[in-house]
Amino acid sequence: MGVSRLDVLYRRLLLTKLFIRGWGKPEDLKRIFEFRKIIGDREKCKSLVERDYPIFIDKVEDQTDCKIHSGHFISPLEHFVPGILPAESVKARFQFIVPKRWKKHRPVCIHLAGTGDHFFWRRRTLMARPMVKESGMASLLLENPYYGYRKPKDQLRSSLKNVSDLFVMGGALILESAALLHWLERDGFWPLGMTGISMGGHMASLAVTNWPKPIPLIPCLSWTTASSVFTTGVLSRAVNWRELEKQYATHTVYEEEIISMLEYCGTDSFRMGQEFVKNAPGSFDGLDLTHELLESRQQVALHSYSGRPASDQDSSVLMGRRERDGLDQMLSAVSSSAPHLDMLHAKSIACGSGQRQSLQRESLCFMKGVMDECTHIANFSVPVDPSLIIIVQAKEDAYVPRTGVRSLQEIWPGCEVRYLNGGHISAYLFKQGLFRQAIYDAYDRFLHKYSSL
Repeated sequence: MGVSRLDVLYRRLLLTKLFIRGWGKPEDLKRIFEFRKIIGDREKCKSLVERDYPIFIDKVEDQTDCKIHSGHFISPLEHFVPGILPAESVKARFQFIVPKRWKKHRPVCIHLAGTGDHFFWRRRTLMARPMVKESGMASLLLENPYYGYRKPKDQLRSSLKNVSDLFVMGGALILESAALLHWLERDGFWPLGMTGISMGGHMASLAVTNWPKPIPLIPCLSWTTASSVFTTGVLSRAVNWRELEKQYATHTVYEEEIISMLEYCGTDSFRMGQEFVKNAPGSFDGLDLTHELLESRQQVALHSYSGRPASDQDSSVLMGRRERDGLDQMLSAVSSSAPHLDMLHAKSIACGSGQRQSLQRESLCFMKGVMDECTHIANFSVPVDPSLIIIVQAKEDAYVPRTGVRSLQEIWPGCEVRYLNGGHISAYLFKQGLFRQAIYDAYDRFLHKYSSL
């Protein structure tokens, strides 16, 4: 299956860069990885957020068909990993859209925000208000850290400054979703479920892995991991690879300490990157990604980033302009016919036999490793009842590549996947009704199985 040309074109129109300040502080990455080991295990995580965690309603607006409750609470992540959130993101904000008349039961669906979805207008208009009208279902819209009122003052629009910011966002949303689910449950709302589109769908998936009860989950336009999004999807073109490469070369802590913290999917992912480089046709023979660059870091730091000319020996580490351009093509190119893994084998990025592994390839493998560590669904518990999960995917999604990535059906046996024609952007613009129908179907499935609860 090819990829959507609209996805490729839309990405080209957006000029902002992601991760302009690099990987984030090494000590922050270490703290996040340690905390991931806790929230990746439901038995360890389920008691982190108290059932009576304080939630506050600030105001209530009376609309013709619903009431809109605006509220806030302190992100539980601030209690467990103090100072990891920007000051602006510590206070979590939400809107709760409640129908004036319930049709049956008092169902609530929590919607997490996708990339670029600041404040609440988009989700309220395209999903929550129609759901009130169509099914009498309430919606709770949680604002993501780094977005809207929670956006740091020095952040440009939706462009996260550090790779670590994405992991902090995920950890915060997992705990914040638990706090809201507890609050809704103790106020008598039922059944409860979660959804989201794109990044919001992935964050909802992570949150549901830690809820200790059966719960409907409807992730739309998301998949198993964020690693493919930033390494082979069209968003890879927006990543500030130059800064990431520079920091990876000059700070040995990433290779010496952080790689050793990667578990299961993260470590396997990093090693898979090594194996790919070693076994790619006509290139990369006999290379050791994990250790070989270490002995040449000082040369990289002194020559490459101080402006001094590189010697012949240095050139075995530093790539020429032609190879750099080739890697840029590998990261951003999206073919309408070839799968993404074919791009990774493109001859345009091949080095001569016996050359040292390039800094760019090692940074790419490191990105895949850390992304899989914190975002790969297999690094988290399986939801209590996967049969309540309906995933909605676009067949030609260029933002969320599925080639070479473990399937959600493999990780969550019993879940359902529905495929839509077209790509990421067209599905987001024109298929909201199908997203809502998947929500209704998942809730009906829950009521059929658990109506006696």
